[in-house]
Amino acid sequence: MTNTLTRGATGRLISLDVFRGLTIAGMVLVNNPGTWGHIYWPLAHAEWHGWTPTDLIFPFFLFIVGVAIPLAFGRRVDAGGTQRDLYLKVIKRTLIIFALGLFLNGFPYFSLSTIRIPGVLQRIAVCYLLASIIFLKTRVRTQIVIVAALLLVYWLLMARLSAPGFATGDLSKEGSVASFIDRVVLGSHIWSQGKVYDPEGLLSTIPALATTLLGVLTGQWLRTTKSNYEKVAGMFVAGGCGLVIGWAWNPFFPINKSLWTSSYVLFTGGLALQLLAFCYWLIDIKDYRAWAKPFVVFGVNAIALFVGTGIMAKLMGIIKIPLVDGSRPALKNLIYSGLFASWAPPKVASLTFAIAFILLWLGLMWVLYRRKIFIKV
Repeated sequence: MTNTLTRGATGRLISLDVFRGLTIAGMVLVNNPGTWGHIYWPLAHAEWHGWTPTDLIFPFFLFIVGVAIPLAFGRRVDAGGTQRDLYLKVIKRTLIIFALGLFLNGFPYFSLSTIRIPGVLQRIAVCYLLASIIFLKTRVRTQIVIVAALLLVYWLLMARLSAPGFATGDLSKEGSVASFIDRVVLGSHIWSQGKVYDPEGLLSTIPALATTLLGVLTGQWLRTTKSNYEKVAGMFVAGGCGLVIGWAWNPFFPINKSLWTSSYVLFTGGLALQLLAFCYWLIDIKDYRAWAKPFVVFGVNAIALFVGTGIMAKLMGIIKIPLVDGSRPALKNLIYSGLFASWAPPKVASLTFAIAFILLWLGLMWVLYRRKIFIKV
């Protein structure tokens, strides 16, 4: 067995693209039900503390962003790129991703007085920037220390400080220190559905960076000269340790996606390591990859898929179709009620709509893939 990473025609690590594709497909699935009133529990976020499969998607994506940093930078260094070139690339990519996030938040009305500033892409951009700098400036041991420090400092801040009018260590939606900071700093630019908190807020970016750095450490592990079986074994063991520590921390600092608690970082990071290890074993070692082609198609154009589906979903919600009875239902409601809710029970219809939405975009992404169009930022 060779020690080199298995790459496809695009020059990318295939198992990572599959993992990315699985994750982005899950993100599209949970973001686009036929109706939010009828969804199966695994496709909804936990109400507050705790987790569901949906709560794994975003940390998996940040973890993947981290894994890709040493892999991509290593290729650039091998090709003769300088550190200055790398920093310019990082800054450019950060600004583009952050701008795309703001665009999606504002589209189509762009009300600057209330536009939400945080968001999924904005958090990815900030974590990518900071993780890239840390990777370029430090060694592995220092990165491990930084991860531990970020998790411990965040825990202490959340456990020892109090928001005005609330008890010390309050971890409720309104009473947590993270929620208070978001309300004060962001004001009307906070997540409108949360009202008193933002799931991609300011303070919780500290542990989100730790999630990304776990990916950075994994990417460096994959670039070592160890055998593929040693790499898989290492990821499985490290992932198991993360799961155990995260679960053990849960009674003291509950697993919570919106607060991105330290226990949540270790728990989801452990699961991410194990899923990537499984993909690596199945694809790069056993060479079972035919099943994974749809996820490769999604994975190599993940940002395009996220932005495209986000725009399409909003347009389907605001485009009104005049009917003969004088009503003007939204295009999405018309499609959902006519093609799905007319024959299936509500939850089945809602899920079927989401699956059809994914399949539509799989076709669009397949066209790009066949034409070797890979949209990068």
